[in-house]
Amino acid sequence: MDTFNVLLVDDEVEFLETLVKRLKKRNLSVTGVSSGEKAIETLAEVPVDVVVLDVKMPGMGGLETLREIKKRCPLVEVIMLTGHASMEVAIEGMEVGAFDYLMKPMDIDELLYKLQDAYKKKTLHEDRIRHAVDEVSGAKKG
Repeated sequence: MDTFNVLLVDDEVEFLETLVKRLKKRNLSVTGVSSGEKAIETLAEVPVDVVVLDVKMPGMGGLETLREIKKRCPLVEVIMLTGHASMEVAIEGMEVGAFDYLMKPMDIDELLYKLQDAYKKKTLHEDRIRHAVDEVSGAKKG
């Protein structure tokens, strides 16, 4: 599997730290932050392929963060994390552009599969864009 960059965003610090450790043990490049605001700052500084984003956070909530991520980095895929109470928000997140969502607590293997799928989708989009740019460049030369 290709190495790709994951950003975990969750205000539950203990959960966040545990998840970062578990994903790093599986050879993923992982950064963890505890707020939507920090997630936006991190995206500006660090290359990120997939974001795992908690729906319920104080300050900048999950949906607001998702909208901002999609505005600034449209190719970055986002997996929403939700509890039972915020299921509607996760579904709304899908409408805004989230790749998928997972219910907390989630199985680490299920999260890994979703991360891999999200990364594949991102690389396919990038390949299509590169191909389209190459075609346009080729057409201008010819």
